[in-house]
Amino acid sequence: MFRICYLSALLWLCCLRPCRAQEAAASTLAVVTDTSYIVVRNVTITGNKRTRSSYVLRELSYLPGDTIRLKDLSATLEAGRRQLMNTTLFLNVIGNVRNWEGHSADLVFEVYERWPLLALPIFKLADRNFNQWWVEQGRSLNRVNVGLKGTHSNLTGRNDYLNGIVQIGYTQQLAFTYSLPYVDRSFRRGIGFTFAYSRNREINDSSSGNKQVFYRRDNFLREVYNVGFSYAYRRALHTRHQVFLTYNFEKIGDSVALHTPNYLGRGRSRIQYLDLLYRVSYIKADSWIYPLKGIALEGELEKLGIAPLNDMDHWKIRLKANRYWQLFPLTYGALGLRGQAKFPADQPYLNQRAMGYQEDYLRGLEYYVVDGTSFFILKSTLRRQVAAFDVKLPWVPQKFNTVNVRMLLKIYGDAGYTYSRFPGNGFLNNRMLYTGGIGMDIVSFYDSCVRLEYSINQLGQKGLFLHTKIDM
Repeated sequence: MFRICYLSALLWLCCLRPCRAQEAAASTLAVVTDTSYIVVRNVTITGNKRTRSSYVLRELSYLPGDTIRLKDLSATLEAGRRQLMNTTLFLNVIGNVRNWEGHSADLVFEVYERWPLLALPIFKLADRNFNQWWVEQGRSLNRVNVGLKGTHSNLTGRNDYLNGIVQIGYTQQLAFTYSLPYVDRSFRRGIGFTFAYSRNREINDSSSGNKQVFYRRDNFLREVYNVGFSYAYRRALHTRHQVFLTYNFEKIGDSVALHTPNYLGRGRSRIQYLDLLYRVSYIKADSWIYPLKGIALEGELEKLGIAPLNDMDHWKIRLKANRYWQLFPLTYGALGLRGQAKFPADQPYLNQRAMGYQEDYLRGLEYYVVDGTSFFILKSTLRRQVAAFDVKLPWVPQKFNTVNVRMLLKIYGDAGYTYSRFPGNGFLNNRMLYTGGIGMDIVSFYDSCVRLEYSINQLGQKGLFLHTKIDM
C-alpha cells in the first residue's frame, strides 16, 4: 500500500504543469504596447566597496546597446538581481532604471555586500547525520570535531575564495583551499588549489547488515594527504566546465590491513593514486542555494589511477538532474534524479560507498548505508511557504542586523536502488527502496537551512530526523 501511494503521488507531481506567476509592471512605467522598448545606454554597479565592478557586470546577461521591451523590463531587472544574489557576495541587490531619455536609459544595480571575512569555531559531528550520532552513537563527544575555520569569500574583489581549517577531535585535520574564478580578461577561465591532511584513531573499515562497522585503537590508524589543482571554464552565464587533478596518499595501520584486507584491497596498508575528474554543470534557477524555480544539471566523468600512480584504478560516471516548479502562489514542486556507476564492479571497500553517504541518501533511511558500485536515487518534494519574516539582531551594524526567515511545509517521497556485486548480509542491496514523509524547512541568514522531517520507510520504521544541509 505504501508503495502504491508513493508512486501515485510521484505520478501526480510529474503531471502537474507549472503556472506562470503574474509579474506586476513597475509603478513608474505607463501602459505601453508590445513594440515599446528601451536601449540600454549604460549598466552601472553601485554600493560595491570591495567587489570589482567588472566582475559584477560579468554576471549580467545584457550590455550597453542591448534592447529591452518595456513589458519585459521588470522581469529583466529581477533576473539580473537574482543572478547577482547567486554569486553569494551580496546580502541584497536592487535593480532600477535611471536617466531615462526617449528610448535610452541606464540600468543601475545597487548591491549590499556581505561581510567577506569570517572566523568561525568548528563543532561538527563525525557521523553521517545527527540522528545516527544521537541515537546509535549515544551522543558521544568522542565523535565530535572541534576547531577553527577561517574564510575569506572575496579576497581580491573577484569572488576568489580562501578557506583554512585547523581541527582536532575525532578527525585531526589541516586543510587549505584557494579558488579564483577568473584569471583572464575575458572572465572565462579560473584556477584553484587545495591541500589537506587528516588522521584518525578510528576507521569505518566495513559494513554489516547495512550498518557501518568501526575499528578503533589508541594509536592513529589512518592518515590521508590530498594535493590538488583545478581549472574552470565558463563561457556563458549558466554553464561551467571544471577539471580537477588531485594526488592522493592514504596509509592505514598494519592491524587494519590484517583485520580487513579488502579495505584498501589485497591486504595493502598504503596506496597512492592520481584522480582526474571532469565536471560540467548547468544551473538556471531563481536561487543556486535554495531553488524553487528552474533547473540544475550536473555530470561527472572521473578516472582514479593514472600510471604510474594507480594503486586505485577505476572509472566513474555520475549524473544529477533537478527540476523545480512554482505550481501555485507560494507552492512549489521539485523532482531530483541522481546516479552513478563505477567500473569495474570489483572494488576495495574504500570505493564501495554508495547510498547513505553525504547527499546520496533516501529520507527515512538515515540509519542505514547501502554499499555498492552503482546506484540511482529519485526524490520528489512538494513545498508550501507558510511564513516569511525578518528578525532584527541587536548590537549588530545596521547593514547586517536583518535576518530573513522563511518557513516551508513539505511532503516528499524518495526511491532508490543500489547494485553490489558482493552484498554480503546487506538486506537493502540489489532491491528497490521507498521512503516518504512530511517536514518543514527553515531557511535563513547566509544560506543556512534547518530541516525537520518525519519519515517512514518500506520496512515500516518511522522517525523524526534533523538535518542542517539543504536537500535537492
